[in-house]
Amino acid sequence: GSSFSGRVFRVTFLMLAVSLTVPLLGAMLLLDSPIDPQPLSFKEPPLLLGVLQPNTKLRQAERLFENQLIGPESIANIGDVMFTGTADGRIVKLENGEVETIARFGSGPCKTRDDEPACGRPLGIRAGPNGTLFVADAYKGLFEVNPWTREVKLLVSSETPIEGRKMSFVNDLTVTQDGRKIYFTDSSSKWQRRDYLLLVMEGTDDGRLLEYDTKTQEVKVLLDQLRFPNGVQLSPAEDFVLVAELTMARIRRFYVSGLMKGGADLFVENLPGFPDNIRPSSSGGYWVGMGTIRSNPGFSMLDFLSERPYIKRMIFKLFSQETVMKFVPRYSLVLELSDSGAFRRSLHDPDGQVASYISEVHEHDGHLYLGSFRAPFLCRLNLQSV
Repeated sequence: GSSFSGRVFRVTFLMLAVSLTVPLLGAMLLLDSPIDPQPLSFKEPPLLLGVLQPNTKLRQAERLFENQLIGPESIANIGDVMFTGTADGRIVKLENGEVETIARFGSGPCKTRDDEPACGRPLGIRAGPNGTLFVADAYKGLFEVNPWTREVKLLVSSETPIEGRKMSFVNDLTVTQDGRKIYFTDSSSKWQRRDYLLLVMEGTDDGRLLEYDTKTQEVKVLLDQLRFPNGVQLSPAEDFVLVAELTMARIRRFYVSGLMKGGADLFVENLPGFPDNIRPSSSGGYWVGMGTIRSNPGFSMLDFLSERPYIKRMIFKLFSQETVMKFVPRYSLVLELSDSGAFRRSLHDPDGQVASYISEVHEHDGHLYLGSFRAPFLCRLNLQSV
């Protein structure tokens, strides 16, 4: 009887295998992939040694406004009053432990990713010279907000094509000290913010660095063919703009004045993670927030997939972005760069226990405030303690 049950087992096993494999093969052949990635090549990520040596310094951060705001992506201060934009489309004022809504650019329920285009999603936020805020909304465009009168002024609408191409994903901005010029990024003309994972995985190179002149109201394209440009930061002397190119794990530099005006070069390449916003540090360098790292030693999923577009296509035939996000390691990393782009120090939270999905590091009054594109809180870290 044992040989009979063995046969039954084998047949059952085969049938099960076939019943699972056939739909899978069918899916692979018949389903369209939402992305059409091309192979990208990376250098081997830098070893996590020396200034990059893993530590747990970010775990000393305290969480503020827990469950009172979701996805405080970027932070600005006017005096000691703090402002941020949230995942449900609001610009909020954070003062004395209170969260107060001062503006919103969209409308409707803001519950799911499908609501985002109507609701709006404020990302980069900066204080201008006249006590107003400049905000980049992923779906709506560039705005100026007076936080005291709550007046909202649209500066550049996403509906307006720039040099023949629409802006689908307005991301971050940096403003000159006189408030005359705003440098900002549009991460893609194809993908919207809610599809950022598809943008990363496809490696689309249709992102741009743009310049808006508040006097003439003209928009110019400064750099094109960028792969997911997001964070931007003017140098202290305002002679160049840094722009993070997330998909390529590097930061570019575009010269806006001086002898090199109009030229561009690489400020830092082969970063240990995928950079988001760039902000000034009090030491004259720059803080770079990273939501995920490229482990070395270890395994970097995005590096592995970069040269295997067929696997990327398959993954997105079978799984949603939310499902794929669950496999991205929750490793938080903050990097401080010197004024020349050298790695100065790094702050880690190896599994995102306290600080997760870091999008920005905003230094104010001896503290680092850590923005996040997903977390339901803001983190604050005393600089003295790290």
